[in-house]
Amino acid sequence: MNIYSLITAFYYVIVLYFAVMLFWQLITQKQLSMQIAIAIALIPFILRLLYIK
Repeated sequence: MNIYSLITAFYYVIVLYFAVMLFWQLITQKQLSMQIAIAIALIPFILRLLYIK
């Protein structure tokens, strides 16, 4: 495993962490407007985890 693979793996761990935290906020949020805003913010993280840029 070279340094680039290690950096990429670390990057995806960070992206996964933020995606999980955003999803947790999405399911615990009561206001619909905040749920919509969080869902919009969550989309790039999901796409990045699916290797879609």
